[in-house]
Amino acid sequence: MKILVVEDETKTGDYLKQGLTESGFSVDLARTGLDGHHLARTGSYDLVILDVMLPDIDGWKIVSSIREAEDNTPVLFLTAKDSVEDRVKGLELGADDYLVKPFAFAELLARVRTLLRRPAVQHSGDKLQISNLVLNLPKRRVTRSGKLIRLTNKEFSLLELLVRRQGEVLPRSLIASQVWDMNFDSDTNVIDVAIRRLRSKIDDPFKSKLIHTVRGMGYTLEDPSENSDE
Repeated sequence: MKILVVEDETKTGDYLKQGLTESGFSVDLARTGLDGHHLARTGSYDLVILDVMLPDIDGWKIVSSIREAEDNTPVLFLTAKDSVEDRVKGLELGADDYLVKPFAFAELLARVRTLLRRPAVQHSGDKLQISNLVLNLPKRRVTRSGKLIRLTNKEFSLLELLVRRQGEVLPRSLIASQVWDMNFDSDTNVIDVAIRRLRSKIDDPFKSKLIHTVRGMGYTLEDPSENSDE
């Protein structure tokens, strides 16, 4: 597996390259935005790890360029920009995950492996697609098998999170922080109710179910056809 790391901080870049190489990956390291953009557009990578604040061209522009070229390579933002607005912006531009500095290498490695295992979500300009489910991001519009599905703003945000992190089991605490911007209260059932309502619109009218409960752990969205041979 080949990974591109775009990181201008010398110590962080060297640390990432050494750690990932020792973990069995082939790693290219770019120390400027322009170099990273060039490699991302011309090279063949299984994953891009991308800082936001870079010399000459920032990470936002790089990921936008990757997605505009209809390149579905997974992108993990690794940045000190930790506001909810920044995380949302990164995901809306087409990143697949977002990890805030300072970070533990073990967590980074776990996220890298999860992204590399995950079936590719189809990015086509302003759209995300898995199976027959299509999300139009600017219009916040959802269709399945061509049928329009009306969602509330929070339902759309919840579905977008599940689609972007397809195949990954998302705990209720993560969903609460990403969608509701709140700390998870184990006494509340707001997440379960929201999932139930989303299922009633996304899954109930259709034979193939996409949203699944992993008991004691959380929720995941998977295309059942991806596992049809298992």
